[in-house]
Amino acid sequence: MAGNYSLTGKVIVVTGGTGILGKSFINGIVAAGGAVGILGRNKAVAEERAEAINKNGGSAVALVADVMEEESLQRAKALIMDKFGRIDGLVNGAGGNMPDGVLQPGEDIFSMNLQGMKKVMGLNLWGTLLPTQVFGEAIAKTGKGSIVNISSMNSKRAITKVLGYNMGKAAVDCYNQWFSVELANRYGDAIRMNALAPGFFLTEQNRDLLTKPEGGYTPRGELVIKQTPFKRFGNPDELIGALVWLLSDASAFVTGSMICVDGGFSIFGGV
Repeated sequence: MAGNYSLTGKVIVVTGGTGILGKSFINGIVAAGGAVGILGRNKAVAEERAEAINKNGGSAVALVADVMEEESLQRAKALIMDKFGRIDGLVNGAGGNMPDGVLQPGEDIFSMNLQGMKKVMGLNLWGTLLPTQVFGEAIAKTGKGSIVNISSMNSKRAITKVLGYNMGKAAVDCYNQWFSVELANRYGDAIRMNALAPGFFLTEQNRDLLTKPEGGYTPRGELVIKQTPFKRFGNPDELIGALVWLLSDASAFVTGSMICVDGGFSIFGGV
């Protein structure tokens, strides 16, 4: 049974690999025996993380690329193929929000920054779709693999302020289901696609929104905790188990699914 959960011999690309959640993703993959391509725009962080993994006996390569630029993704694919000769999996971890995609409570709902909303939605949708087109082609040539998209609580619940992010992640969920069916139509059970939906985890993007510098929660943070049955934020390493399961052969009959790792946020009615 333990062997089914192993990633030994598998090469996994992680976009957003230079972020906080991405760090847990790459470390979890390496701990499960996999080799990892750390893809992000921050060259220094990607190289630092790859170097640390290689020094500790793992296998990693830094891939400096922008998920919204296909040419840079193609260069990254060529680099990892040159090093490992194969790609067995992809984690679409890149995404997030931007100030232009936020509508504050006092702002006119009919004067929203639509370009800002469109930009955030595009990052989360096309920043998932484009890497899949590029690295998925290599997975198909390998003959077997798993693709994991990163969804969000925002995809199924109306989370105030962040409309662009809500729409982007909802589109990712639609894509996750549609593309998983099309993969199955063409490759049977050889190539699978699923989504991991984190609850609220503290990252550089949301830390100031949810917590106070002096300690404690902001009003928005308090609302999140109130809605979360576990009454705490998640630890990034708590995503590793579900991620490794989805990438491994242990989930061989799972495709098109969304796995929530959220402390119960998605199912709590508030009463």
